[in-house]
Amino acid sequence: MELFGKPIFFIYFLLAALAAGAIWLAGNKLKNRAINAFFGPQAYAKLTGGLRLNHKLNAIFFFTGLFFLFTALARPQWGTEVIQAEGKFAQTVIAVDVSSSMKARDLQPDRLANAKNMLSMLISNLKDERIGIIAFTTKAYIQCPITTDEAALKYFLSNLKPDMLPVPGTALAAPVDLAAHMLSKYPGQKALILLTDGEDHEPDQLKKAIKIAIENGLRVIAVGIGTQEGELIPQRVDGSGKVLEYKKDKNGNTVVSKLDEKSLLELAQATNGAYIHYTTPAQVASKVEANLKDLDRSYSSSGAHARYKDRYQIPLGIAILLFCLWLLWPAGKAAADAGSKKVQ
Repeated sequence: MELFGKPIFFIYFLLAALAAGAIWLAGNKLKNRAINAFFGPQAYAKLTGGLRLNHKLNAIFFFTGLFFLFTALARPQWGTEVIQAEGKFAQTVIAVDVSSSMKARDLQPDRLANAKNMLSMLISNLKDERIGIIAFTTKAYIQCPITTDEAALKYFLSNLKPDMLPVPGTALAAPVDLAAHMLSKYPGQKALILLTDGEDHEPDQLKKAIKIAIENGLRVIAVGIGTQEGELIPQRVDGSGKVLEYKKDKNGNTVVSKLDEKSLLELAQATNGAYIHYTTPAQVASKVEANLKDLDRSYSSSGAHARYKDRYQIPLGIAILLFCLWLLWPAGKAAADAGSKKVQ
């Protein structure tokens, strides 16, 4: 626990106190010079009727009040309170292909690294979205439940790796089905951001994916990552990143992974979504965000969190009281011989 939320204001207090002290001393010198020049110390004492302010006490009131004012600005805090955050949110699930083809290096350093970089930018920009993360091959698995917690989303995103799932290949129906299940409790139209090279090894499931998406009000924004010319898939890599062996099929032929835009385009069009060909992280993140603008939003709690209670009211109240005393404290009677003394 930190006792003060903004302790830097104590440094500001020292600077303010030094400045106020310098102004105070300079003002007293100027006042005394003016009194001596216009009245003389004895005449001034007679005119003021022997009344004078208790300067030491006033200085104490002023500087102590200044200290408590800056103490309030430093936000003293102790004890905890539970805050319930609420708002209107749209609902989106991100599905990332983690099959071995995402290791292809037609994009540097590889396809999956580019996908994660883009999605990290996107998550930072989507402040009014509930987001979940799915990893998929021919099967799909939840990596992060639907949440508004940006730190949690980026943590699970950073842990995505090629071949992390126990099943190989790629199938588009699996992530659509799982996303629909995750989003089923939310009303209105939702979105699925599908990031893949599109090589569906079970193409007969594309119609099933379209049917599920339409029935569940799921708009698919498909991002095709890779090149149509294709690239070899690294199988073994040494410590420096040099490829020692490329992936081969059952017949011993080297596998070339190509971007299959046709199936992704068909899925996006059928669900009133969009197909985006991957270029750069910033450009793609911007295009995806634009396609999420008109999603339906629902009002609900985004969760509760504990925080320290601010207690600035206590030092602020003391500061106000001290400043009032500084301004209103009555003048005191001077000593009988005050008129005979020179103003210092």
